[in-house]
Amino acid sequence: MTAPAGHRPAPGLAVRGLRVGYRDRVALVDVELEVAPGERLGVIGPNGAGKSTLLKAVVGLVRLRGGTIEVGGVSASRARGRTAYLPQRAQIDWDHPAQVRDVVAMGRYPHRGPVGRLRREDHDAVDAALARVGLADLARVRIAELSGGQQQRAFLARAFAQEASLLLLDEPYAGLDAATTRVTDRELARAAEAGATVVVVNHDLAGLRQRYDRLLVLNRREIATGAPGEVLTPRVLDAAYGRGAVVLADPWAG
Repeated sequence: MTAPAGHRPAPGLAVRGLRVGYRDRVALVDVELEVAPGERLGVIGPNGAGKSTLLKAVVGLVRLRGGTIEVGGVSASRARGRTAYLPQRAQIDWDHPAQVRDVVAMGRYPHRGPVGRLRREDHDAVDAALARVGLADLARVRIAELSGGQQQRAFLARAFAQEASLLLLDEPYAGLDAATTRVTDRELARAAEAGATVVVVNHDLAGLRQRYDRLLVLNRREIATGAPGEVLTPRVLDAAYGRGAVVLADPWAG
């Protein structure tokens, strides 16, 4: 359906005046953010800047001290089924006895019928997600038996199987092999092209221009938001990481 003239579609993610803290420590202060459907946003900043906390706030894993979060025009709490979250690898129990297919099928739980069973369309979505990340032949292997890159692909497939409108990924590139990095780049771009809102916490500052339409530079509060070429400047990086703390050979290279 075509939107009425002058009608502005709801952002895929809208964060207003977000404040989060842990006991006596402030994690995020007055963060404002809008990400459009089909847009890929990279979130960068030093350790302890609140990058992971931002994603956790969206999915309700931390309590807000102030502000609001909306996904597709509704409160984030009402959009859990439309939000796929991939945490850092260190937060996942890789010794779990589940098979790869079982892990990917978890993404279909928001779509289950009234009796809670996976239907034919759910199984089809799982098959398609496994094929996208190149794990169709390993569907019946225990997740613990996969390589690190394959494990990351399995959880990426779970996010795709969910068919979520908002994808939140916390450092998905950390420690990846070259093949899995290429798969991740390709499939996140494909998801955005299909209309998903993609938000990625990225620890490494390499490759940002190729991966993201915009960057949020964060250090407890917003330092800068804009196209990679606009924010990857010595002034912004010094403000986020400390003067001289970040050395990029050529941050503006394509």
